[in-house]
Amino acid sequence: MLAWERAHDVRVEITVLDAPAMRRLNRRATGRRRLTDVLAYALPLADGGLVGDVYLCPAAAGRWLAERGRADRAALREELLRLAVHGTLHVLGYDHPEGPRRTRSAMWRRQERYVRRLLSGSR
Repeated sequence: MLAWERAHDVRVEITVLDAPAMRRLNRRATGRRRLTDVLAYALPLADGGLVGDVYLCPAAAGRWLAERGRADRAALREELLRLAVHGTLHVLGYDHPEGPRRTRSAMWRRQERYVRRLLSGSR
């Protein structure tokens, strides 16, 4: 995905957290006390590079899927991939509006295009 974005000198690390750890991180980072499925942080470097951290919470993603009747392994795998792409795009500087317009944003369309490519094994 970083190659598709032509993102040179970028390093993104993905960390998987359990629900209590993600809740603590969300509280420390944003002040929100709720569980979230993904958090992303970027640190621009003096040499023009970029380092990013993306934190994923499978438990939160699983809850979200279960609420929508999609609590199977394949759906969770796809959702975690989507969240990793989503967080990586945030690291790269993309953003989206909150609320219902979010899924119509340019970032969301890019995200879904990458998810489809990754699921199909396309390069």
